[in-house]
Amino acid sequence: MTEPTITGGDGDGDESLAETFRAVASRLRRQTREALAPWAVTPSQSRALGVLARLGEARPGAIAEHLRIAPRSATEVIDDLQARGLVGRRPDPADRRATLVALTEEGHRVGTEIRAARRAAADRFFGHLDDADRAELTRILRTLRS
Repeated sequence: MTEPTITGGDGDGDESLAETFRAVASRLRRQTREALAPWAVTPSQSRALGVLARLGEARPGAIAEHLRIAPRSATEVIDDLQARGLVGRRPDPADRRATLVALTEEGHRVGTEIRAARRAAADRFFGHLDDADRAELTRILRTLRS
C-alpha cells in the first residue's frame, strides 16, 4: 500500500501525508519552544507544571506516566524545576520511602503564565481554521492517538 500524497497548488509538488504531518508537528514544536522562551523552560518542564497543577501533588512515577516519559527522565525534569524553585518535594506520609512533588507558589504563578502563553500560541497556530475544521482535526488526531 502506498502512502497517500497531498497535491496542492502551492508549487511544492506532491508531498506525502506523513511528510506534511511531520512538517506541521515540527512547526508546532518550534512555536511552543518560542512561547516558552520567556520562562526558560523546556516543553517537558512545562507539561510537568501542568500535570502538577491538575493533580495538586504526585509521586515522580505518576508524573512520568502522565508525561509518557521514563521515570529517570521525570526525575531530571523534577530536579530542574526544583532547582528553579518551581516545585518542592516532601516525604509521602503513606510511604516513608516515597516522595511527593508539588508546585511552589512561584510554580503556580509561572505555570499559570505558561498555560496562558501556550493557549495564545495555539490560537495563533490554529487561528486560520474555522470551528468546523478545528473540530474535525481534533477528532482525527484523537483517533490517531488512540
